[in-house]
Amino acid sequence: MKQVFAIFLVAFFVLPVQADGLESLEIFVRTVSSGRADFIQVVTSPEREGQGLRRKTSSGTFEFFRPNRFRFVYKKPFAQSIVADGQTLWLYDVDLGQVSARQQSQVMGATPAALIATAPDLRAVRAEFSLSAAPDEDGLQWVLATPKSKDGQLQAVRAGFRAGEKTAELSALEILDSFGQRSLLRFSNIEVNPRLPIDTFQFKIPAGADVIRQ
Repeated sequence: MKQVFAIFLVAFFVLPVQADGLESLEIFVRTVSSGRADFIQVVTSPEREGQGLRRKTSSGTFEFFRPNRFRFVYKKPFAQSIVADGQTLWLYDVDLGQVSARQQSQVMGATPAALIATAPDLRAVRAEFSLSAAPDEDGLQWVLATPKSKDGQLQAVRAGFRAGEKTAELSALEILDSFGQRSLLRFSNIEVNPRLPIDTFQFKIPAGADVIRQ
């Protein structure tokens, strides 16, 4: 279950007000080159026979530098890090003392991270996703992204923007996978285009950790 969190990578941020979420996404990809935020994530699993809905909550921090670097750190209820250094995607599970490493170009594709944090431009986003403005909901303007490939575990992503007097904040990300599991992330303490040291996205294998390369 821990690695379910790892594949749900994200972003956020403050943008000029637009008519709908799709236009906000276009400006975001074009103007936001780096970012930092805290997040709370709630994962809801489908009902099983004799069981109700199951929910798990986690929290942590997220940083990215477009087009291909990010650091996604879960702090509660367990410690886990996902780091993309431009070449390799690293996943470190502290409890297991285990590091997984995969070639980044082979695993990003149609993922939430590619949609929001790592795509160099909107053309790259549209190469992987079909995009459309979704109806307003919960006071947010939404954009719907559906992967063009049907072979992955991702079914759809919705990004929600909150409009203000002069800004619109991408404050939520909802992810639905092919197993019917829904993940909702909400962001706070957002920083747009901060200067991030390059070593932010360098991963050092902890001493004694088992390394699995795929």
